Amino acid sequence: MANKHIKIIIEKHSDGYVAYPLGLKGVVVGQGDTYDQALADVQSAIRFHVETFGEDELT
Repeated sequence: MANKHIKIIIEKHSDGYVAYPLGLKGVVVGQGDTYDQALADVQSAIRFHVETFGEDELT
């Protein structure tokens, strides 16, 4: 996965930030009070998802 690039969308909402990747099978979402927290959360979720289900989950 180190060589794969995944585009991540981060949206600002009234109660914080929500982040989600494009090009990943399944639902993976991160959240946080700040942009950086949401980014770190979704990156962790992506790593977990790929470790659990394999790199075939990357489209």
